[in-house]
Amino acid sequence: MKRIIFSIALIAFIAGMATAKGKTTSGNPVFPGWYADPEGTVMDGKFWIFPTYSAPFDEQTFMDAFSSPDLVNWTKHPRVLEKANVSWARRAMWAPAIVKKDNKYYLFFGANDVHEGEIGGIGVAIADRPEGPYKDALGKPLIGNIVNGAQPIDQFVFRDDDGTYYMYYGGWRHCNVVRLADDLLSLVPFDDGTMYREVTPDNYVEGPFMFKRNGKYYFMWSEGGWTGPNYCVAYAISDSPFGPFNRVGKILQQDPNVATGAGHHSVIQIPGKDEWYIVYHRRPLGETDGNYRVTCIDRMEFDSNGFIKPVKMTFEGVKKVKKPKK
Repeated sequence: MKRIIFSIALIAFIAGMATAKGKTTSGNPVFPGWYADPEGTVMDGKFWIFPTYSAPFDEQTFMDAFSSPDLVNWTKHPRVLEKANVSWARRAMWAPAIVKKDNKYYLFFGANDVHEGEIGGIGVAIADRPEGPYKDALGKPLIGNIVNGAQPIDQFVFRDDDGTYYMYYGGWRHCNVVRLADDLLSLVPFDDGTMYREVTPDNYVEGPFMFKRNGKYYFMWSEGGWTGPNYCVAYAISDSPFGPFNRVGKILQQDPNVATGAGHHSVIQIPGKDEWYIVYHRRPLGETDGNYRVTCIDRMEFDSNGFIKPVKMTFEGVKKVKKPKK
C-alpha cells in the first residue's frame, strides 16, 4: 500500500512539474488566495509582489510575499511580516511598499486603520532578505498623525534619479508627499522647511503610485470605493515630483466580461526596456464580499504621445519574460 501511495504521489509530482514547466502565461489571478493592494517590483534577479492579505480588518495581522523568475511561475513566502514583530500594530496591516537599499530591505506598511487620537499609521520594518522575516525598525509609526486630512495609509516610496526618496501616501481623498532621510527611517524637510506637501489630484481617493518615463513623472491613484464595482485607476503626468498633477483619465476599470473593482495597483518595468506591466487587484464577477480580491497582472502600454493606453483586463495574464538581471 505504501508503494502504491508513493507511486501516486510521484506521478502527481511529475505531472505538476510538467504543468509548471509548460506554463506560458501567468493566468489571472497570478496566485491563489485573497490578496489586494499589490506592490510589484524587481529585486535580486526576481520579480516580487508584496500584497495585503485581504480579510476582515482584525484578521489582517500578517503579510505574505511572492517571487517569480518570469512573471508566470510564483513562489509564496508566507508571513514575511507579522504583528508579533510590530509592537504597536494590532490589525489592518495594509498596502506594503518595499525598498532595497545598501543590502537591506525596508518594508513600509500601514496598520490599525488609524483615526485621530489613535495609535497607528505608517511603519517601517527591516530585513536582510527580501523574503524576510521583517522586524519593526522604530517601535512606533513613522507617520502616525492625520496631516492635511490624509489618513496615513497606502504609502509608496519613489526614488528619483538624483537619489532622493519620496513617500506618497494617503487615504480619505487626500494625498501627501514627504521626503525620507537617507536611512529611510525618518523624514527630512523640503527646501522650504515644510515636512508635508499635499499633492491631491481631482477624484483622488487612495493608493498613490509614481514612476518616471522619458523624463516625465507619472502619478497614479485609485478612485471610487474599494468595496464597490467602480473602483478604478487614474493618472496624471507632470514635470515635477510635486506636480501639479492634472488628471488625464482612467486607465483601469471594471469590465462586465472579466471582473469588477479593479484598482490599488503598482507598475513593474522590465529593467532596461520600455516594457511595462500593471499589477492590481480585482473582484471576480458575481462576488459581493468586499474582501474577495485577487491579484492580477496585465500589460500596460503607451501611445506615441506618452499617454497610457486603457488597460485590457484578461484571464490569460501575461507571457513569460526573461529573468531580470537587476
